[in-house]
Amino acid sequence: MTIDEKRHQYAQAIATAATLRTAGLADSFAAVPREAFLPPGPWTVVGEREAPRQTPGADPQFVYENVSVAIDADRQLFNGAPTFVARMLDLLKLRQGGRALHVGAGLGYYSAIIGHVVGSTGSVVAIEIDEEMAAKAAANLASMPWVNVRPGDGARVAGPFDAILVHAGVTHPQESWLDALTPGGRLVLPLTVSLPGMGTLSKGVMVVIERATSGDGFRAEVASFVAIYSAIGLRDEEIGSRLGLAMRRTSFPNLTHLRRDRHESTPDCWLHADGFCLSMA
Repeated sequence: MTIDEKRHQYAQAIATAATLRTAGLADSFAAVPREAFLPPGPWTVVGEREAPRQTPGADPQFVYENVSVAIDADRQLFNGAPTFVARMLDLLKLRQGGRALHVGAGLGYYSAIIGHVVGSTGSVVAIEIDEEMAAKAAANLASMPWVNVRPGDGARVAGPFDAILVHAGVTHPQESWLDALTPGGRLVLPLTVSLPGMGTLSKGVMVVIERATSGDGFRAEVASFVAIYSAIGLRDEEIGSRLGLAMRRTSFPNLTHLRRDRHESTPDCWLHADGFCLSMA
């Protein structure tokens, strides 16, 4: 099997497992060479409910499985399981010509997937806090001039964006992300809490926030559980404590919307803080 055939097989497996609906998303996984966004092999990989293992060699075919691949093995940084990330990308409802933001770009693989879907008539801002990694991502994405890589934590951004994917665990949505969403635009982010013994990992839920097509309202829902690396610069200790209490009360809340008006906390407020409230009413 050629590498192109293997990549197409991988894309089809992802599309089936993730039940992808976004036009062009499966094609992106078939078109973007994953190995071009990785350090040289052999690679350390980890699958669902599997211990990390080393690939038997540096053949690129080894990375076309549903595994996370180490992008910095010494720091235990992995680039994410493709089926899970594909599900999150599908929730964004990406489209040709769309404007997207990717916070936590790593070496740029999933930024490239987003860039392939929106195409050269669209635009992607990819933000990575590690400056060395951001420079490598920029080099990896040089063939996509509509993808702009920037170093930073992504706390303050200027839109507009039709889609925002946050690729590291945070305690809350930043005001600038909500402000930057276009009407009908979507933000997908992991709200997570740090636990003893987990190191840089945190656990929580993936939340989808959609701006109303008219007015200033925001719909919200929980998409899945998640374990992910904690973001740097995007976590607030007080809100994190509130999030921990909220998750102990209801680990998978039936969210309905996000409020930005000031109001007293009620039993329907799952995560209530100054400036925003994720509500179950």
